[in-house]
Amino acid sequence: MSWSLFLWFAAVAALFWTVAAVLAFTSRKPVLPAYVSLGGSAVFFAFIIGMWVLLKRPPMRTLGETRLWYSFFLSVTGAVIYLRYRYKWVLPFSSMMAVMFVCINLFKPEIHTKALMPALQSPWFVPHVIVYMFAYAVLGVVTLLALYLWAKNSKEPAGEKDLNICDNLVRIGWGFLTLGMVMGALWAKQAWGDYWTWDPKETWAAVTWLGYMFYLHSRPRIKNPVLSFVILTLCFLMLQMCWYGVNYLPSAQGSSLHVY
Repeated sequence: MSWSLFLWFAAVAALFWTVAAVLAFTSRKPVLPAYVSLGGSAVFFAFIIGMWVLLKRPPMRTLGETRLWYSFFLSVTGAVIYLRYRYKWVLPFSSMMAVMFVCINLFKPEIHTKALMPALQSPWFVPHVIVYMFAYAVLGVVTLLALYLWAKNSKEPAGEKDLNICDNLVRIGWGFLTLGMVMGALWAKQAWGDYWTWDPKETWAAVTWLGYMFYLHSRPRIKNPVLSFVILTLCFLMLQMCWYGVNYLPSAQGSSLHVY
């Protein structure tokens, strides 16, 4: 397996995801679109495993490599939520977002080498990244749900059931964020001798974690659902800053432990 084959695996996975998006609105069999989408996810995951074997390390070091996992988890999360709640638009939105991140990797490929710096040669590396990418995917789908309900709210106020779905998904995403932060702290203690150093990425991770915790604690007291949607959108912007935005901060250049 080599990066040169990414186009073919990506094209097949994107085809599956696109067909699933169409079937979500046209198929009379509710489970068919989800299975088609998961078929695309399986193809994409096969490429990830192939890269893992080729590089002799998990493909999680560069930003492009984390986008592989984000596309995979987005498609899987969208399919599972579609199966659970039968929101027809969830599958198309999550599938197209997965395709978008695939396209970003096509047009802006990273340099994938076998090299792995000493700090990343830790048993915490794989679970930490996977847990965070899954959390990001779940919270990404929540944001899509919030934006959809926000747009729909002008015609029909969001129901309590819709808001409860948002809450449940945020709880799952926030739980995995918490688990990822704990793993990261243990990893940092092992690699650098301190659990927390207020590195720019660590700071934004804390801001993101607090933002979603604020949403969970304030939501029962918020009467206007639009305010809930605004908070969720702002939290997701914080998440984007945590994921890759910190790489462009002046304070992170040359001093951050998390810019690889």
